[in-house]
Amino acid sequence: MTRSSDFKKLVRARMERTGENFTAARAALLAQAATRPERIAAPTPDPAAARAHHEKLIRPFLHDGLLERIPAKRKTRLSVLLELLARFAPGEVYTEAEVGDILRPVHEDVAYLRRELVDYGYLERDGVGAYWLPDAPPVRVGNMAQEVSDWEVVWLPRFLAGTLGEEPGASAETADPARPADPAEPGGPAGPAGPAVSA
Repeated sequence: MTRSSDFKKLVRARMERTGENFTAARAALLAQAATRPERIAAPTPDPAAARAHHEKLIRPFLHDGLLERIPAKRKTRLSVLLELLARFAPGEVYTEAEVGDILRPVHEDVAYLRRELVDYGYLERDGVGAYWLPDAPPVRVGNMAQEVSDWEVVWLPRFLAGTLGEEPGASAETADPARPADPAEPGGPAGPAGPAVSA
């Protein structure tokens, strides 16, 4: 459903000009808007605000490193999956058993969590049971693009590239002003809101 009256006017103008129905005219305008350079090069969100929002989303679900329940809302579930992703190392290849060993201390349903990590593009796998982190963040389209948190936009590319804490002139303690200095403290430099567990 279209919410913006200005956009509706643009759709109706296109309908008059092309003879398309409302749905086709709206889809064409949305596709046209999605390819604009200013839309593609969206500004990077504020890391501190993105982190605060991320922690607010995961707070009801993660306690003392345990996932008490799996969120029903996709946006919150994606934030929780980012927390789990921090337990993996970029460039490493894991067996299905190793993935289970990493996820089991967090929640008993490791098969579901593993599937979710793969389905949302946070982990990739081959046909023989090998898992690894992708080289780049997954491309999100449609509703999924609306569900991506700002923290994924800020943190995930740097994590996958292995560049957390590697800015010029920055030590691990000063690499991200949105992160606390103590790595043992929740949200330390090792992960989105907690230290990573080595595999």
